Amino acid sequence: MIQKTFTITTNEVSQEQIWKVISNVNQWSTWDRGVEFAELQGKFESNASFLLRPKGGPKIKIQLVEVKDKTYFKDMTSFPLAKMYGEHWYEATAQGLKITVRMTITGVLSALWYQIVMKDIVAGLEEDQKALIGAAKKIESHANV
Repeated sequence: MIQKTFTITTNEVSQEQIWKVISNVNQWSTWDRGVEFAELQGKFESNASFLLRPKGGPKIKIQLVEVKDKTYFKDMTSFPLAKMYGEHWYEATAQGLKITVRMTITGVLSALWYQIVMKDIVAGLEEDQKALIGAAKKIESHANV
């Protein structure tokens, strides 16, 4: 098993704003430079899935393993002899919105799939979360209404 975690805290956006952007899978390519195409199949809820084509890569199916409204989701991508999980937390704290992403890869070929896929995802986590925050800043917040 290989696991990498990235955390950022921001006062620029609310939990509600972030959730509106992250749960709108079909629009991920508008703010995430690594995504060429994403299409949610059904609703953004546990056991749903979506298709995603990373820039320069093949289209893959990703399952939403668990979704907790506005606070957390876990996704899973299956590879031959390995599974990659992405866990995403959105926690309101006194310091601001704490965003944590933990990527985990397990299985016999986890080291190989880490090199092929997960290494680049992990390398882009900071940029991706900043882009997510930027996209969320464009969403009107109703938290102060």
